[in-house]
Amino acid sequence: MSSTVIPFGPQHPVLPEPLHIKLVMEDEKIVEAIPAIGYVHRGLEKLTETKEFTQNTFVVERVCGICSVMHAMAYCQGIEELMNIEIPDRAKFLRVIWAELHRMHSHLLWLGLLADAFGFESLFMQAWRNREKVMDIMEETCGSRVVISANIIGGTRRDLTKEQMVKINQVVDEIKEDLEQLEAVFLNNYTVKHRLVGRGVLTKADAIEYCTVGPMARASGLKTDLRTTGYSAYGQLDFEPVIHNDGDNYARTYVRLHEIYQSVDLVKQAIAKIPEGEHVVPVKGNPPKGDVISRVEQPRGEVLYFMRGNGTKTLDRLRLRTPTFANIPSLLKMLPGSELADVGMIILTIDPCISCTER
Repeated sequence: MSSTVIPFGPQHPVLPEPLHIKLVMEDEKIVEAIPAIGYVHRGLEKLTETKEFTQNTFVVERVCGICSVMHAMAYCQGIEELMNIEIPDRAKFLRVIWAELHRMHSHLLWLGLLADAFGFESLFMQAWRNREKVMDIMEETCGSRVVISANIIGGTRRDLTKEQMVKINQVVDEIKEDLEQLEAVFLNNYTVKHRLVGRGVLTKADAIEYCTVGPMARASGLKTDLRTTGYSAYGQLDFEPVIHNDGDNYARTYVRLHEIYQSVDLVKQAIAKIPEGEHVVPVKGNPPKGDVISRVEQPRGEVLYFMRGNGTKTLDRLRLRTPTFANIPSLLKMLPGSELADVGMIILTIDPCISCTER
């Protein structure tokens, strides 16, 4: 049987960002998938070597706007470790609040894109209407809707008033109530399940072998979540990773949707337990020197930062591995054996962030 090579992307109606994959086809079946990485390379890692280490917080936030606060959290945690800075407990809780709000807005954005891929325009609008509520909170508390620049070395740039925390509690409760009504469509609608159930299967064994991270790994039955290591204030909050064992498109949808509920609970817990006190400490001492690895659980999975300081105001090296980059091998494992009509949906369910991957 002769094979045909079909390019998928970098522009495609279902893709929020330019991912390019060459699909080797036999009739309607995919037999091989070949990625082409580097379409939007921006050179941000090199840029960090030319800026002072205090300025790099703004650079890493722009690796990806949707998970910007967690990029800054990972970077700040690493520099704080190198400089032996202990941030206030209040700052740890504030970082968790903003991180979980970002996780909510990322997952709600993805649910909207999923609905749009089905052609369910009203469902798309409903998901993004709730996302707008989260972004309004971030604008009110930090002055910006996406890249909020809340984290700085030594703590957080801003604090939350009691009035703001009361309002956050009210808004996340509203989002939870709205999402409970949308859940029936995302998880029980016949058309949606027909496109999701049994498609793009990644087994637990394959998830382990291909080092899958984040909701993709948890949807394949892996109980892996960096938040359980207790970084920042997560060690003082009660939660369990959201797990599904089927490893298909439906399982990944289930995990992300229920992680929004989990984020609502974590925000409310953090607000209830946040201590009084300062939210930032002065950055004193010599500039960072030595090597450090800092890891954070982003909406798409684990982000890993390696930093090497030389005792001057600039770093010798900053290297980061983003979750989408880690999950692309798993995607290439899932595509062979699938039909061409399912490719867009399978790619979408890994929640690809190409600006992160190609930074």
